Amino acid sequence: MAPDVERIIQSISLGDQDTVQLLLDSYNTQYAECFFFNTDAQERKKQQQLEEFRKNKIRDCPPNFDSDIDSDDERPDLLLREDLAAALLCFVSGQLQPAVLRACLHTLRILSRDRRALGPMVTDGALFTLAHLGGIDLLQPCQLHDRSKTEAQWDRTQIHRAEASGCQGAADADVKCAVSFSVPTKEVCVSTTNGSDRHFYKQRGNEGHLVLAPGKKDAREEDSEKDRKEEDGEVCRKEAMKVLCNLIYNSPKAQERASALRLLQGLWESLKQGIWSRAPPTGQFYKLRLLFLLTALRPELRLQLQQERGVLVLTTALEQYLSLRWAEGHQLITDSTAPPISKEVSQDVIEILKTIFNIAHRFYRQEPDEVKPQTPHLLLSFLTEENDLSMSAAVIIKTDRIPHVLGKEEAALYRRLVTVLRHCLLLSCDGADTLEELQGHTVNILSALPLTCLDVLLAVPVDQASHKYEGVNMDCVHALLLFMDRRLNRGQKLKEKLTPVLSLLTESSRVHRGTRHYLRQKILPPLRDVAVRPEQDSTLRGQLVRLMTHVDTDVKDCAAELLFVLCKENVSRYVKYTGYGNAAGLLAARGLLNGRRNSGDGQFASHYSSDSDSDTEEYREARSKINLVTGRVEAEQPDPMEGMTEEEKEEEARRLICMINRLSQDQIIQPMGVTADGRLAPLWGQMRGCTEEEDEEEEQDLNSMPGLKDKTIK
Repeated sequence: MAPDVERIIQSISLGDQDTVQLLLDSYNTQYAECFFFNTDAQERKKQQQLEEFRKNKIRDCPPNFDSDIDSDDERPDLLLREDLAAALLCFVSGQLQPAVLRACLHTLRILSRDRRALGPMVTDGALFTLAHLGGIDLLQPCQLHDRSKTEAQWDRTQIHRAEASGCQGAADADVKCAVSFSVPTKEVCVSTTNGSDRHFYKQRGNEGHLVLAPGKKDAREEDSEKDRKEEDGEVCRKEAMKVLCNLIYNSPKAQERASALRLLQGLWESLKQGIWSRAPPTGQFYKLRLLFLLTALRPELRLQLQQERGVLVLTTALEQYLSLRWAEGHQLITDSTAPPISKEVSQDVIEILKTIFNIAHRFYRQEPDEVKPQTPHLLLSFLTEENDLSMSAAVIIKTDRIPHVLGKEEAALYRRLVTVLRHCLLLSCDGADTLEELQGHTVNILSALPLTCLDVLLAVPVDQASHKYEGVNMDCVHALLLFMDRRLNRGQKLKEKLTPVLSLLTESSRVHRGTRHYLRQKILPPLRDVAVRPEQDSTLRGQLVRLMTHVDTDVKDCAAELLFVLCKENVSRYVKYTGYGNAAGLLAARGLLNGRRNSGDGQFASHYSSDSDSDTEEYREARSKINLVTGRVEAEQPDPMEGMTEEEKEEEARRLICMINRLSQDQIIQPMGVTADGRLAPLWGQMRGCTEEEDEEEEQDLNSMPGLKDKTIK
């Protein structure tokens, strides 16, 4: 690798664009799929650690094969990659052929994957250069000091390399060439005697070096040439945006400098121009990805974008990408015969949804104030008029604890957003995985919005509804139910992928009676088969009951809470559908182990109707035989005390108490009891103590039992 990089750097210093393109194309092909460059060194480390493990049979700590620590063998390659990045950044600042510029940016994208070699690419000058090539105006003059620092670093590298090789004269020439290609070029027009053949020459600075450019073409060739240049320019802009995305993702310093240089402002202006132009949205994916990364990694930028009416603009962008039209009464005009949206549009919509979540999630569980608007912007005017959303100077407020009350205008805006999100839940996409991802991000936003803004999910005419219940359109609720079912079946990353939809369904069921009745009909239908334990059932109920004992606390609580709300927070009904053993965790946390509702849990009592749970004939017949702990009818078991006298029963009970007391004293178990307020409390002093003679007798009995001799509890 080292000779190739050296040759590339040398060609860049000479300004030989053809050679640079040839070498970079080969380099890019070789490392196109490479995401780290120290593969050989990592393999050597891996083999060395495995040999040490085989020899010593001990490992102090697990090996880190992807360690960022540079060894002496890796250091030269790392320095070469940094030099190559610095050279390319200076090179792309000049006038290059489109193919050469594209190859340079592709190489920078490959280098930007290596977190250890980002030094030259995270300077202010480098970020300005890449932003300019990506079509982003930073709204302020470039800091030439940082750019000159980058070029000076490159110059010093060249001088040092030349001195090391003993060629000072060549170093001076290289430095001169390295600086010369950053000077803007001039076009010189030269006409021939007949005036028909006109050639353009490009002159670099004052050196008088002329390069012959193509001559005049006919009109059709000019149009073709123009289209080709526009296509090349678009490809180069995308490559530059890819490099910026990598830098922001991989480098905290790049995130900090991007925030200080107001990169978000220029990016936001560029996106808004495309949104309000009403032109078909194309080629915005990497700008949207960069917007998501900036708002995800920098909290102050989330607040800034929210203050710049980010939710409104991005909601409008969603409408534009999805080609939505509004009817009277704030209803969307949907076309059931419309084809599925393309994968390209789906990816753009997903990036917009992710950014909306970043800037809207801080309003979680806040209720809109319909009486006293507190917002400084009259957002209602933007719902029907096309206004100029020009951004003022950025004011970054570094406090996330500002009390904020949603006003009437913001409530209307969020209801408009929820209407669009409802459409996102019901649309069709090219590819099941794409649809799954799009619906997942839609659910994330819905779970973070104020509950009172979610009423529009059901405020849809039922004329053409596929699923209706009690005169309400349940298409959206049914889509959420199917989405939850798919996530349950996959069983991967449940905390990140399942808890949002569980939380959304729980809160919706708590505040809307129709939603709760529909979900209960689908999840907790009347019990008929009571011979199967709830967690062994293959239905939705069984899958949720299994999650009630999940190792992740958030997943366990969300699943238990949904079932508890579907049971209208009735303890006996909850135990009936889940079994006391599965329900004990939530009941203990709520103080409901005694079966009575706590006074503090009555805040949602007004949301539940007073209708009773109707039991099936099968359940009524088997109710007396159901084991409340397991939630099913257990097989008849023989009486273990059958044939024992009263004295033998008393002796067996005494031995059992002594064994429990001993385990408790050794702090292996802690006996608990239910207090009057329905919570668990230790049973200190409530058990019978064992005398020393009883302890000795118990120890003899335990040692005489088969299978327990010479065994200890560790």
